[in-house]
Amino acid sequence: MQENIFRANLSNYWRNIDKKIFVSFIILFSLGLFFSFSSTSSLAGERLNKDYYFFFSKHLIFTFIALAIMILISIISTNILKRIIIPLFILSFILLALVPMIGVEVKGAKRWIDFYFFRLQPIEILKPFFILVSVKILTLEKFENSQIKYFLSFLLLSSVIILLIDQPDLGQSILLVGSWIATVFVSGVSLIYILSFFSLFLISLSLILISLPDKFGYVLDRLVSFIDPTKGDKFQSSSALDAIKLGGLTGQGMGEGILKESVPEAHTDYIIAIISEEYGSIISIMIILIFLFISFRIIKNCIHQTDQLVKISLCGLATLLIFQTFIHVGVNTNLIPTTGMTLPFLSYGGSSLVGSAILAGVILNYTKNKINIYE
Repeated sequence: MQENIFRANLSNYWRNIDKKIFVSFIILFSLGLFFSFSSTSSLAGERLNKDYYFFFSKHLIFTFIALAIMILISIISTNILKRIIIPLFILSFILLALVPMIGVEVKGAKRWIDFYFFRLQPIEILKPFFILVSVKILTLEKFENSQIKYFLSFLLLSSVIILLIDQPDLGQSILLVGSWIATVFVSGVSLIYILSFFSLFLISLSLILISLPDKFGYVLDRLVSFIDPTKGDKFQSSSALDAIKLGGLTGQGMGEGILKESVPEAHTDYIIAIISEEYGSIISIMIILIFLFISFRIIKNCIHQTDQLVKISLCGLATLLIFQTFIHVGVNTNLIPTTGMTLPFLSYGGSSLVGSAILAGVILNYTKNKINIYE
């Protein structure tokens, strides 16, 4: 009897889920596993004197955890998901606020909390919940005809940005600001408000960079070296671009790339360059097309959505996914200054994988056919 119920539930889940988006996420997770093995084996074995499968094993474990999180979030009732978003956001915000006090500093940045078995980067978990809570504020009925909802949403953004700048993590700050602007724009705000918020952000960012040169000097150095390659250190970005050129269309072959051996953290921040070098730009383009296809499916679903909260949430999550993807690709191709941004689903890192899984799970939940036994 229980087996029949389980089969019925599974059949119902599969019937109502957006299969194309689901399969696309599974492909990205699988590619992440494959490229993790390819990009970290030599790093672990030759440079760190660890087992060749050290990083791959950890990535494999976090991939299974991430898949479980994605499927769990996609299965639960959409109404229940809407109710637990705020508590989950508060929890992730508290973790982010604890980083300055109990966080671990790595290479001058304090962004992680050490839980002994693993290090958690709270902002990766917070990002999707930030978008969802912002949309919740923007769609509150009592603020339907009031502009105060935009101000409250801006305060929420500001509180997160302040914590990020303190780490410092300007890359994630820019990603959140861009995603927030796109989400607010989709909600129907006047362009005057958008321009005002954007101008305020740019002015505030400029003042912070100028007034705190000791803490944010590295940002100015990156901007200067990006504008004038003869000044500053452009080793990482130049090496990534050279690797992409070297790979050409078909690549050098698995394990034949040199970028992963010459650039620190290449398996996180420069994974698309490693892929291009070893497997060719054709594979990288196909990966980017998968992200674009997912976004296309999400936007197509939004057209038929009657629930404003779901519609704007999906637009915001799609924006977050695409912005992060293109920031990562832009850094790897030397089109924008270095930000240290991971590629969702593919870069090595447990926090990044779990954050991607949360985003994927909510997207699958919001795009599924709502007439099912879970509602």
